[in-house]
Amino acid sequence: MPANLDTDLLRAFVAVADARSFTRAGEVLFRTQAAVSQQVRRLEEVVGKRVFERDTKGVRLTRDGEVLLTYARRMLTLNDEVMSLMQRPVLATTVRIGTPDDYATMLLPDVLARFAASYPEVPVEVICDNSPDLVAEIDKGRYDLALVTRHPDTKSGELVRREPVAWVAPPHGAIERENPLPLALFPKGCVVRDLAVAALEGMGRDWRAAFISKSVVAVHGAILGGLGVTAMEACTVPPALRRIGRAEGFPDLPDIDIALHRAPGVAAKPVRLLAEAIHDLLGHPV
Repeated sequence: MPANLDTDLLRAFVAVADARSFTRAGEVLFRTQAAVSQQVRRLEEVVGKRVFERDTKGVRLTRDGEVLLTYARRMLTLNDEVMSLMQRPVLATTVRIGTPDDYATMLLPDVLARFAASYPEVPVEVICDNSPDLVAEIDKGRYDLALVTRHPDTKSGELVRREPVAWVAPPHGAIERENPLPLALFPKGCVVRDLAVAALEGMGRDWRAAFISKSVVAVHGAILGGLGVTAMEACTVPPALRRIGRAEGFPDLPDIDIALHRAPGVAAKPVRLLAEAIHDLLGHPV
């Protein structure tokens, strides 16, 4: 069986190599010079090589010592990384985040993947609903976080990003010319729905609800199948759908704010870490 290298011996060896002195290494390690010398002798016995030469000028590495130093640093770095990971406090509290279906589908996957890679022991529960309902519920403590579309009349929550809103039509055909205009919509209470309807009515354009669903996948499918036109945040528009605008007679829509709300009094570390991940990955200037 090969001998095992003791990390305490390696740490003493690296300290002497860096300080070029057994005395100064002992000060760094909070040990006596004699104790450090004994550890180095034990290491030399294990590896079967001399690692230091001593002369009137001090301490210097032998050729074998120089080889060992490279590996010793790598081994200590790996040891310290493993111990830091193993000794990290357990963060088993479930984090509950509410968000509209389109954000859960199009924005959160990358955030949750990074969070899970760093904190695999923390379960995350995602609840989908309309933004106004989520804001009302987070104030009651039902959720820890809510990533929502902020109503234009409010400045509540933490701004994550400002997002353009686009008109979207099927990839083929000209359904946008129909009158009344068929719309594929999220349910009432959706901020983007309200903006789109207000813009159409402001220009005197007749419309009808051709399809309604809370599911962004269902709305995408309805548009792809030619059931109607919709408006949605630019970040949630799949490549297969066609964007339309002024050239097709549609008014510009105002940008919307994507905001993060935190439940009152919730200060658990996992909640804070997920909130930081949302800001880091989703936040960007317009």
